Amino acid sequence: MRKAILFTILAAIVLPAQTAGTGTAALPRVEDLKFPPLRELKLPQVTTFTLPNGIRVYMLENHELPLVSGSALVRTGNLFDPADKVGLAGLTGSVMRTGGTKAHTGDELDTMIESMAASVEANIGETSGSVSFSALKENTDAVLAIFKDVLTNPEFRQDKLDLAKTQTKSGIARRNDDANGISDREFASVIYGRNTPYGWDMQYEHVDNIKRDDLVNFYKRYFFPKNVMLSVSGDFSIPEMRAKLEKLFVDWTVQADPVPPFPAVQKQAGAPGVYLGAKTDVTQTFFDVGHLGGVLRDKDFPALSVMSDILGGGFASRLFLNVRTRKGLAYNVSGNWGANYGHPGLFHIGGSTKSQSTVDTLQAVRQEVDRIRAEEVTDQELATAKGAVLNSFVFNFDHPRKILSRYVTYEYWGYPKDFIYQYQKSVESTTKADVLRVAKEYIHPEQFTIVAVGNPKDFAKPLSTLGPVKDLDLSIPEPGHKAAPSDSASLAKGKQLLQRAQQALGGADKLAAVRDYTSSSEMTISAPQAGGMKVKQTVQFVAPNTLRQTQELPFGKVIAVWDGKSGWLSTPQGVQPMPPPVATQIQSELFRLPVALFLSDRDPDRTVSAVADNAVEITAKSGPSARVEFDTATGLPARISYQSASMQGPPQQVVSILGDWKDVNGFRLPFHTTIEQGGQKFGELVVSEMKVNTGQTAEDVGKKP
Repeated sequence: MRKAILFTILAAIVLPAQTAGTGTAALPRVEDLKFPPLRELKLPQVTTFTLPNGIRVYMLENHELPLVSGSALVRTGNLFDPADKVGLAGLTGSVMRTGGTKAHTGDELDTMIESMAASVEANIGETSGSVSFSALKENTDAVLAIFKDVLTNPEFRQDKLDLAKTQTKSGIARRNDDANGISDREFASVIYGRNTPYGWDMQYEHVDNIKRDDLVNFYKRYFFPKNVMLSVSGDFSIPEMRAKLEKLFVDWTVQADPVPPFPAVQKQAGAPGVYLGAKTDVTQTFFDVGHLGGVLRDKDFPALSVMSDILGGGFASRLFLNVRTRKGLAYNVSGNWGANYGHPGLFHIGGSTKSQSTVDTLQAVRQEVDRIRAEEVTDQELATAKGAVLNSFVFNFDHPRKILSRYVTYEYWGYPKDFIYQYQKSVESTTKADVLRVAKEYIHPEQFTIVAVGNPKDFAKPLSTLGPVKDLDLSIPEPGHKAAPSDSASLAKGKQLLQRAQQALGGADKLAAVRDYTSSSEMTISAPQAGGMKVKQTVQFVAPNTLRQTQELPFGKVIAVWDGKSGWLSTPQGVQPMPPPVATQIQSELFRLPVALFLSDRDPDRTVSAVADNAVEITAKSGPSARVEFDTATGLPARISYQSASMQGPPQQVVSILGDWKDVNGFRLPFHTTIEQGGQKFGELVVSEMKVNTGQTAEDVGKKP
């Protein structure tokens, strides 16, 4: 029935447009469509006043629907994070709501709010914090009470902080999964400077450093009445709402020093140049090109908006038409002159392309940048761009709540109330000469930062064609890991402890003589999520760096093979190139194989440092590390501690407790291992057979099923 109705409607639209006798639709061309000019923008009057405790209030009535919403805008942000606790502001904003209040837990608040079809949320971003609410008119008083409680009495309960920290760490662990996200992140970090609040990355150690008291102190520093701008819009009477708010906040009289300005952007913090983020598991390259942009109050921002729309603002832009459509080089490409209210944004051209066409695409982008700086744009380009910029205004003012939010934002940043009108008039008066002038004055190709994230082996031309290339370090530092001492005394003591262990194991020469070995074992996983699952495992090693792991799991056989440079993975679903997380994991296990780990003093790429009277830390230049504790009586390794290369979520501390030592070809190896993960017992591994120097080759071990 619905299809029949839809067909009838379509027929009524299409048939009259057909040319009689031909059946050909005489639809108008896009170029011929004419639209009336936008109506003059008229903003409603916003009522403003200050409560006795210092909260500045902004109100706008809207009686279209029986709804009321509001937001407390707080002058704070993650730009105030301490350098050793990056992420503090974000966690404060999150746990401020989930951690509940002194009167109610976060879960209790959820139940109360959901029963009223309302919402109360909290958040802290880069340059502001907010606590917001929305409610049906009939529930306004009840929701306002919860809103006020969250704003003034957050409890920051420890269990919710722990959960938020775990979720944050999971985000860190996955941040290299998306190549596009890597490119955008590294582009901003390079330009703003990695050692500045605008460019630093949150690491596991930062999250570990954050305690509940830090959240409490951050909240107390920035959440006080004179630092709050409260906006309320919806179906209410302004005098009545004012009386409600005065009564509601009469007891919130906290005082604090004025909040300092946000840190300034350091214009010379980043180093222009070409940067490569190698990611071998992708078949395309994601790229970002540009430099610092400006702020919204810049006199030339309107003309820059028009210029950037012509260059890369949409389907009619030069980048889209010439780089993507006509040359077919990019999957997508766009550009924008970025500007913020309080600090410079980024002039940014970004997109993606086939790996083979990486350099050609970036060169084509540069050609379009040079062209817009060399000659005036056409009349049609100017008209189209101005129309696009001006027409977008309506979406900023299509609802009273948006109007009020923008009004408060201007107040927050000290912009004039008629800023939007000034901007609109300046866009309307922009000329072709203006576009050329700002392109020449503000775009500086010689200062470009170019970031490309992809597989350089697949590039048809080397990235160095564009200039000297700097490699980006995309590694994620292990949580809780502090570098072992590397002074001469600790290195000498570390070597002494390791050599004693070598003798206890049967001698360094015996270990060095191992060319291949095969171990067969069974692991019993006692972790709650596994329920006593048993896994049969075979490990085959061929010196110096070929490793094959075969695991027989309840759902089938999984084989992972690494040859020192690349690898593959076989599952019940088939054979595939080894995913990066698996490659990281197997390389870490290769690092910890006894015949390699306990000969680390012979490897120039490894450092062995004493970290205690009977313990060393062994670290490879490539990243993996392990702490080995020795039995004081025998000298044998007793415990090996390391950070797991987790497939999902953040790495966890793993401890292998070694036992049941047996002789194999003249040296000793552990036949029983108890594994602890995250401080809890994870499982036990029992070796049933160990074969050494049987003549296996890397080719034998590397055969696919």
